[in-house]
Amino acid sequence: MEWLGIILIVLLLVVVGGVAWAVSAYNGFVKQRNLIQESWRQVDVELNRRYELIPNLVETVSAFASHERGTLESIVRLRSQAQALASGERDGVPTAERAQVEEELSQAVRGLMVSVEAYPDLKSNTNFLELQRQLAETEDRIAAGRRYYNANVRNYNTRVESIPSNIIANSFKFEKAAYFEVNDPAVRKAPDVNFGEI
Repeated sequence: MEWLGIILIVLLLVVVGGVAWAVSAYNGFVKQRNLIQESWRQVDVELNRRYELIPNLVETVSAFASHERGTLESIVRLRSQAQALASGERDGVPTAERAQVEEELSQAVRGLMVSVEAYPDLKSNTNFLELQRQLAETEDRIAAGRRYYNANVRNYNTRVESIPSNIIANSFKFEKAAYFEVNDPAVRKAPDVNFGEI
């Protein structure tokens, strides 16, 4: 009789321990998912700030550099495309397509900043200098936010794939989150700078 009581107590402790672990693991996934969404919202704020700065930058540059029209049109197109993708996101996390467009937009803006070197009057324009400073700060904050977001995604994805927490992840449909990065070598390539005839 004593052995039966001890076995029941041990089984009860194992069951209670297992349930406590499962609840803790589930709550950990919820916390990490919310942290990912929060960190993405911080990146999104900076991306929206960049969207607001770009039309002013394009207007300022176009007044000085009419033959940079193709670059300016590309930036405007990418900005519109990124904004459209931002409004269609689900679950508050970026899609791979949006990450791609955002990286292309960053590349185009960097290319424009490099090509501006050919216009001394523009480089000394106060409005342009202020826009350039604000855009540079925004790009830095986007990069910092992206690193923070990707670190949170890495931690979450590790738990989703690791044993034994993957049991809870699979049971409650916690899926891997997407990194905010670009793997396309063409987008990572440094911009070509062609000043044409000045």
